[in-house]
Amino acid sequence: MNDTNTTNAYLRSKVMSASPEELRLMLLDGAVKFAHQAKAGLEQSHPEMIYLGFTQCRDIVLELLNTIKTEPAPEIAQSVRELYTFMYSELIKASNDQDINKLNEIIGLLEYDRETWILTMEQLVKEREAGMVIPAAAPVPARQPISFQA
Repeated sequence: MNDTNTTNAYLRSKVMSASPEELRLMLLDGAVKFAHQAKAGLEQSHPEMIYLGFTQCRDIVLELLNTIKTEPAPEIAQSVRELYTFMYSELIKASNDQDINKLNEIIGLLEYDRETWILTMEQLVKEREAGMVIPAAAPVPARQPISFQA
């Protein structure tokens, strides 16, 4: 088994055994990774990196948008939906205009969202340990990035 097959098997296993919280973190990690790939492509004038980075990042942001649950907090869900809609439209503009400044703003938003999600996950762990929340199917992961292949 070569390195690519090993990596793909590991990722498949990781995704299949992940809790919903972990899956969202993996999506955020992927969006950040591919946004950085698009940025590197813009800096290096590398069309394939630009295309793949923007395309993958947009697809992940769209997935994040489409998986927002309205309950138990419809107002928060609507705010998050608006944020992802904004990021998606800005990614399209940044891609069309090859605008690295706009892309940097999106990267900042994605990284902030990722850090906020990690803090939320940590709070959920504390609440579960205190018996305040129904236990999750899987434990919350340690702070380490997940590698995605383009």
